[in-house]
Amino acid sequence: MDNEKTSEQETGGMKKVYEHQQNKKLISSELGDLYSNYLGDSLFTCVFEHHLTVVEDDEVKDFLEFALRISRKHINSLEEIYAKEQIPKPVGFGEQDLRKDAPGLFSDLFMVFYVTQMAIEGLTTYASALSSSSREDIVDYFKMCLDDTVLTYEKGSRLLLSKGKSIYPPSIPYPKQVDFVENASFISLLAGKDRPLTSLEIKHLQLNINTNILGKALMLGFSQVASSDKVRKYFQQGAKIADRQIREMGEFLMSANLPTPSTMDAHITDSTTPPFSDKLMLYHTSLATGIGIQNYGMAVSKMMRHDLHGQFALLTADIAKYANKGLNLIIDKGWLEEPPTAPDRQRLSDMSTGDKRSNR
Repeated sequence: MDNEKTSEQETGGMKKVYEHQQNKKLISSELGDLYSNYLGDSLFTCVFEHHLTVVEDDEVKDFLEFALRISRKHINSLEEIYAKEQIPKPVGFGEQDLRKDAPGLFSDLFMVFYVTQMAIEGLTTYASALSSSSREDIVDYFKMCLDDTVLTYEKGSRLLLSKGKSIYPPSIPYPKQVDFVENASFISLLAGKDRPLTSLEIKHLQLNINTNILGKALMLGFSQVASSDKVRKYFQQGAKIADRQIREMGEFLMSANLPTPSTMDAHITDSTTPPFSDKLMLYHTSLATGIGIQNYGMAVSKMMRHDLHGQFALLTADIAKYANKGLNLIIDKGWLEEPPTAPDRQRLSDMSTGDKRSNR
């Protein structure tokens, strides 16, 4: 009986919260996260739809159909929110960015790796969105997205393992006792690099190598099918940057006699027919570089060796410069949708002053 009363009280409490928030406007973080989520899931929908026309492995087909249903569910929920708030929904990506009759650009195994890596990044993205949302219906939406992403990651990582592909960091021996760091050489720029990597340093090296393996393969594939020479060269540059960063991070693992992840370059087909628009591929690259910068920042916060800090600062600067070049390219092409933005008070004030002068 007590449990039933508690449940009724919680239900009643939540009902009151929803009623209280009926006319509450979306806050800036909610607007921004919903906008990014719409663009992301509309892009993923196109990617999944195309590969489902060329997929050969039945298990991979089931997994991609599951991922497609998830993305469509998110888009439907977002469109309901936009309609309720009377906000124009973003253009995003759709049939105009997709050529379903194009040959496959990536292998079935690569697509499982792709979806799983996107799910890993989605866990961080949705957790951040959830933690900065205040309206209960938006909190519920991002909780749903987080649950969906956990399930996608679980399915994808298990499927990869069953196909002989592991995305996990290597094992190290269990500690036999509790030790304390005795001097500052543990983190020193010079002496610190001679000590073994910590478990978290290994984790973040592995995670960021995997991200670059995905990015390099995407850039190589996109460079084969891009319609614009300028866009093609941009993708080629991205592939070279990713390759360099894979090797530089891999050296830290190899110097510790730890294995490095294998690339996925061999999982790109020889197709030169574009399955996606240049706009979609450029935005996807922008999404990937943003993820890379975010992951590098998180890695630095968990690493204690100064030589690792210095290396990741160089990697971040390299990818940030590349990301800025891509953003300018998207703007030059007229493809960048303006995200929800705070009002320009100075411009509004100047406009008001101009109106008053014209009415004199």
